[in-house]
Amino acid sequence: MRPSDILERKRALIREVTARHNATNPRVFGSVARGEDRSDSDLDILVDALPGSSLMTLGGLQSALEDLAEGVPVHLVTTSEIPQKHRGRILAEALPI
Repeated sequence: MRPSDILERKRALIREVTARHNATNPRVFGSVARGEDRSDSDLDILVDALPGSSLMTLGGLQSALEDLAEGVPVHLVTTSEIPQKHRGRILAEALPI
């Protein structure tokens, strides 16, 4: 199954899980955002961590997203974690979930 298929079926749940884990503004980037994903692609998700978020909270979000993704690997990144050399590209291609 392609990550884009999971995203379409679970879009609302991804937004709910993100909000429950002290994050907001979930966006997809990478191959899914470009329409180039395949069955072996991962699901790249970008979120804004709210004040008070911890590694534990974000780890819980990662785990919850992996549960929703039905075996598709999830790459969770917060806006503040984007490497500077990739920042422009990731922010430009990121699409709201």
